[in-house]
Amino acid sequence: MSLGTTLKQARKRQGLSQAAVATGICAQSMLSAIENDRYTPNAKLLVALCRRLAISLDQISLASDFAISGDDALNTRMQVLCNQHRYSDLRDFLLAPSTLAAVTTDAQTQAYYYYLGVAQLHGDAGLTAVQQNLQFAADMAVSRRPTTLTRLALASLATVKTQQHLPRSAQQLTAQALAQLDQMPYEENQNILFYLAALTAYWLQEPELATDRLLQGIRFITDHQSHYMLANCYRLIAEIAQRAGHALDAAEARQKQRFLSTLFHEAVPEKF
Repeated sequence: MSLGTTLKQARKRQGLSQAAVATGICAQSMLSAIENDRYTPNAKLLVALCRRLAISLDQISLASDFAISGDDALNTRMQVLCNQHRYSDLRDFLLAPSTLAAVTTDAQTQAYYYYLGVAQLHGDAGLTAVQQNLQFAADMAVSRRPTTLTRLALASLATVKTQQHLPRSAQQLTAQALAQLDQMPYEENQNILFYLAALTAYWLQEPELATDRLLQGIRFITDHQSHYMLANCYRLIAEIAQRAGHALDAAEARQKQRFLSTLFHEAVPEKF
């Protein structure tokens, strides 16, 4: 469920008008834009709306998932498993015959193999299987211009190439994932691209490039008044600074990450 839909449903359950919810917080037109996913609120605005509607930030979906079928129940189940990082359960769910039978269109097939590759990447599957599924998702592009999902498949595949000790392939895939991103309509899932690009550089032992990509990502995220992936970006900055012996920079980045994680309940890894 999107951020806008979550807020709209909470408002309607309480019998409140948009004007009543928006009063003293923002313009009614802005709330309408948020509810219809045409505008992403900044942290201060989001917290104010959640308090007004008496809902927890735990109920907020931080980014939109891609549909794997026309069955809303299946899509919701997948979203829950993703948001809870239950990758083993996600893999089993995706491999179930009933799930696979519900995947019908090219766009759904691309999303299916992307999620399967990600689930396997976080599980115990071999890199060959992960590579095959992410490569298939990347090759299943339904548009001549790379979509956000295609870019995510490419960037995820780049991280696999680093683990396969194929640095040139990893660099090429990362470049493809980021190419002409500024010419696309904004989607929150694009925030992930900078983190994955930085992680690839980090694993290729290019800490300066990794940090630069993270800082680019933070600017990109905040320019679009989003918060999704900010905590993860600062966590990786802290890791890079710590390894470089820059204790103060690492502590500052860690402090920002903890604040954002607490505010938005964004999980971050302790190991990379």
